[in-house]
Amino acid sequence: MKAKNPKDTFVVMSELVLPNDTNTLGNLMGGRLMHWMDIAAAIAAQKHCSCPVVTASVDNVSFANPIKLGNLLTIEAKLTRSFNTSMEVFIRVWGEDLSAQYKYLSNEAYLTFVALDPNGRPRKVPELIPETEEETRMFDGALRRRQLRLILGGKMKAEDAGELRALFVK
Repeated sequence: MKAKNPKDTFVVMSELVLPNDTNTLGNLMGGRLMHWMDIAAAIAAQKHCSCPVVTASVDNVSFANPIKLGNLLTIEAKLTRSFNTSMEVFIRVWGEDLSAQYKYLSNEAYLTFVALDPNGRPRKVPELIPETEEETRMFDGALRRRQLRLILGGKMKAEDAGELRALFVK
């Protein structure tokens, strides 16, 4: 299994926000955005592992700026780290008012995916090797984010989280 770099998993997905995508205030509905984020992140994960994936978790999705009716939505996704069978994907969502030529950050999130074998069971994924300073910073932080997810999901005891132990145990 050949190791890959984050640039090998990079995905850009764009959508035009139409009336059926918005709420009564003319803002993109959060559920619709999460749907598109899940698709973009799954594509990035599949580019890394070359097999089907399933969403295991979605970290905090908060909205810094709404995306309005008629605006262009652009989602950038790429892997930050791979573990044994799981992969963390970082998403950045941009809104763009094309007529005003104004682009703005809407939100960021981390999603976790698990690679599946032909029987639907978790399978090993390739190593991810960061190349830039930012990729290395995100790679290093991924272990702490993973441990926090596992603790909050009841799959790891706080005292077993080496990177985060000091936050939970005196």
